[in-house]
Amino acid sequence: MKKAPTFIDLFAGIGGIRTGFEKAGCKCVWSNEIDRHSAVTYTANFGGQDLITRDIREIASSEIPQFDILCGGFPCQPFSIAGISKKNSLNRPNGFEDPTQGTLFYEIARILKDKKPSAFFLENVKNLETHDKGKTFEIIKDTLENLGYSVYHKVINAKLLVPQNRERIFIIGFRNRKLDFSFPVIPDRKPVLKDILQQKVPSNYTLTSHLWRYLRDYAEKHRLKGNGFGFGLADFNGHTRTLSARYYKDGSEILIPQTGKNPRRLTPRECARLQGFPDSFKIPVSDTQAYRQFGNAVAVPVIENLAKAVVKTLTNKPQRLDPYYLQRKIAMF
Repeated sequence: MKKAPTFIDLFAGIGGIRTGFEKAGCKCVWSNEIDRHSAVTYTANFGGQDLITRDIREIASSEIPQFDILCGGFPCQPFSIAGISKKNSLNRPNGFEDPTQGTLFYEIARILKDKKPSAFFLENVKNLETHDKGKTFEIIKDTLENLGYSVYHKVINAKLLVPQNRERIFIIGFRNRKLDFSFPVIPDRKPVLKDILQQKVPSNYTLTSHLWRYLRDYAEKHRLKGNGFGFGLADFNGHTRTLSARYYKDGSEILIPQTGKNPRRLTPRECARLQGFPDSFKIPVSDTQAYRQFGNAVAVPVIENLAKAVVKTLTNKPQRLDPYYLQRKIAMF
């Protein structure tokens, strides 16, 4: 693969995966995001020429140009597996249509089936692997393998590259099952929170005394009950809790201590930095929308590291014996 690998960006959000893959030398040829506020941010940073804002379920595969890598941080929805065993699924060429019908993962499977790209790159929450006692992930893995792909997965914590405790599962696959892929060793840059904080922050990010009192009372109430719920005062020389989409509500999971006054929220720019977005990344939406968007985003440096490994595998093409072929041969005896 001499030319730059091409990719599509499904469930694109504000373009975190795209940013990482472009840093790895890839070219986006098509993207899809249905949320209008996220589309505003995406368009401000990448232009809107390749962004489609219609529901992916209404887009025919024929409308999507050819590409090398399918990328997507797909929403996780429960799958119904009533009456469908793993064995039955494996023995049916189009078995994925039953257990995943009606979910957004089904749309990924549909596009992979129709377009047959060289590779895919999927991201999701850590507990996808254990959801419904592992049944959900089993269906996802079986579906991807039934479509002809090798499947590799790993949970990675972004705190090695950004000052945030953020564990996510990454699922990577290749149509050429002989390609030898290994997840790269992520270097520990030992990032700390103080390095991404702004020096001058407007006073409106400081918590009101009413909200600060409420958060302390709420934490105390749950402490007395033996629960661990409560606000989180961040350590300047460490990493934060996971930034979530609910951060706009009260900022309680990540509060920045201030001398002589109440703690404050992170600013949207600090949230962007916490996820590894460059300062050149434009934030054209309200603070409320920005908090939601960065809380739902990916840690860009992690994506970049993994994307480079995917590109290296597709480019260098180190060969191995097809493990799926070996499994089938062993099963015959």
